[in-house]
Parts: sequence; C-alpha cells; structure tokens
Amino acid sequence: QVQLVESGGGLVQAGGSLSLSCAVSGRTFSNYPMGWFRQAPGKGREFVAAINWSRSTYYTNSVKGRFTISRDNAKNTVYLQMNSLKPEDTAVYYCASDRRTFYSGSRYSTSDFDSWGQGTQVTVSS
Repeated sequence: QVQLVESGGGLVQAGGSLSLSCAVSGRTFSNYPMGWFRQAPGKGREFVAAINWSRSTYYTNSVKGRFTISRDNAKNTVYLQMNSLKPEDTAVYYCASDRRTFYSGSRYSTSDFDSWGQGTQVTVSS
C-alpha cells in the first residue's frame, strides 16, 4: 500500500516563502513521477507541478518562476519550494504519485495519479 505523508504549509504574508515535503512509502519511489496539486475553497483540484523519474520538471503557468519542485530519491521525498507567494496561492496542497512507471512526457492530470497525501493548508494573507 502506497502512503504519502505531507508536512510544511501554514500561514504566511504575501511575498513570503513556504516549503512543503512529502514522504512516500510502499512504492519504488525513483521509478514514478511525483506531483503537487492544490484545491482552493469552492474550486476543483488543479495541477501545480510535477517531476518525472529523470527529474524533468513541469509547472502550471501561474507558479512558473516562483515554485520549485524537487525530489530526493534516497529519502523517498518530494519537495515544493514556494516563493513570492500570493493570496491566490491559498489552498490545500496535495502531493501525489503518478501511476505511470518511467513516464517521461509532459502531460499530467489528476487521473494519472493513483496515490494521494492527506493535504496540507497553505494560507497567504494580503
């Protein structure tokens, strides 16, 4: 059984930074892409960033240049560094493990991910 445990998040003022971590167990971590998604109140879950098994990274346009996704295969952990945060970044953030072994493409959607963390709240005040 795949388990994902997130940490980090919290309350920060606009322009500040936060770092999220997600530890994964129950899967050969290095073989799978990992992603971060977020869900704001009253909205659907949206893609934020992904990193594939070869460490190529992909971002939604609204976070490019501000967020950085990375992975440490020795620690089975994926990270999301968030800088220059804006009030519109406020959401519950979820890490997720893609079902596609050794996938190296650039298409990522919620249906591609079969295991999810519990979510962590990020609140950015203006």
